[in-house]
Amino acid sequence: MNNMYVIPLLYRISAMNDLVSITRLQHAFQSVIRKHNILRTALYIDDTNGNIIQHCLDADIFLNDDMKSYGLKIVNLHNDEYRHMNEVIEEILNQSDLFDLSKGRVINCHILRREQSNHSFTQNNNDLLTKDDLILFTIHHACLDGASRSIFTRDLSLAYQSDGSLPVDDNSLQYIDYSVHEHIMDMSLSRQFWHSQLERYNIECSLSLPVDRQHSSTSQQRSGAASIAEINFDDEICTSFLNYASSHHLTLFQLGLATFYIFLFKLTHGQTDLCISSINANRYRSELVDMIGMFVSTLPYRVELDPHWSFDEVVQYMQEKCLSILEHSHYPLQHILGDNRINQSNVSFLETMFDFITISNEGNDLCLNGVNLEQVSFNGSYEMAKFDFSLTFEYNPLSHNKRLSCSFVCSHDLFEKSTVSKIAQRFQYMFEQLFETQSSNTPIIDMSPSINKVCLILPDEAEEMESVVFYRLENIVNE
Repeated sequence: MNNMYVIPLLYRISAMNDLVSITRLQHAFQSVIRKHNILRTALYIDDTNGNIIQHCLDADIFLNDDMKSYGLKIVNLHNDEYRHMNEVIEEILNQSDLFDLSKGRVINCHILRREQSNHSFTQNNNDLLTKDDLILFTIHHACLDGASRSIFTRDLSLAYQSDGSLPVDDNSLQYIDYSVHEHIMDMSLSRQFWHSQLERYNIECSLSLPVDRQHSSTSQQRSGAASIAEINFDDEICTSFLNYASSHHLTLFQLGLATFYIFLFKLTHGQTDLCISSINANRYRSELVDMIGMFVSTLPYRVELDPHWSFDEVVQYMQEKCLSILEHSHYPLQHILGDNRINQSNVSFLETMFDFITISNEGNDLCLNGVNLEQVSFNGSYEMAKFDFSLTFEYNPLSHNKRLSCSFVCSHDLFEKSTVSKIAQRFQYMFEQLFETQSSNTPIIDMSPSINKVCLILPDEAEEMESVVFYRLENIVNE
């Protein structure tokens, strides 16, 4: 997938007798674009001063003129197998002209329908979609973050139900209003906070990760290809992790981040001054909760570990760090870098990312006038490596057998898949050491040893090392 910042949302009609009208869907789709200015906002660079300009395009002109050739397209699929569907989706996601930010083209809708249908209604009505037909939305990340997805699907459902007559309040706040407000806020305290966070940090010092290849010095162009490894933790480990977080009044993000830093400390052979990035929802005011936009902020998390700290001490330190950052999470990354005279094109901590996602059913599925469409997950072939090295946890409280999982998504330009797989094995082994459980489902973490004692050597490696060290030479005899 060449479009690194595309957010694909794929939905399938799963029930035999459910029908969706393409005409009503198009009206609903355009109504959502009319309501949310960010979905028709052009972004371009001012040639005179290099600033990024946001320009909200007039809804009537944009929808009446531009949407005739752009926005909603119908693609007929072969009815034989899903292989053709995957090929079509991959082709759509790789289109070089899928978006045009300078013209406000940031969202598309593709109808993927079977060529044949046994449904009596659809045989005589090309406007209707039925079982196994799909709807694919592709949205540019510049205008949509994770929290915006449920807002988009909710408004699309409301607009479809009312056949496109979604209420629009011209005086309601829009994303561009937030952008203007951000520029006039007094952020002097946050400026001081972030300056102190990165003070005396060696920006040129990157993590000593076990890469297979170095970045090319002649070209900074990334392929986007990803080397991925996934981990599913068993139920006992998950319960132990949750119990530890609850008993120590931690968020799952804070506890997950603490384990990641301990892992990086060991993986880099003892680096203690560590800085990586994570994201914050950044919807710190009630007015922002119901607004579509790219509010998520990327923030540096710099920690200075003491190798003699216990696990408990690292977790407490991480909790305090996260709480202090949260208070200043609205401060834009470009200001953090500019204030510290950091060139964004060469910042190593922006290439290592951590996130913790709690899965919610809200907004995952799409309901169109009583017709429930199932969201279809994308396999790893569509995953892009936006960073050199990233770890993402997922916690699904409603899942019965895979409540807690995580995935390493690393740049294939640097890491072979086998290397990432081995890194994931070491992380899983360390994680299970920390959160092994007894029958009472309480962690049996020994709090007294330092994090320096944490071991990343896998059991089979330890056995091999022991057999090599204690191998008896043939020419040695007992006297």
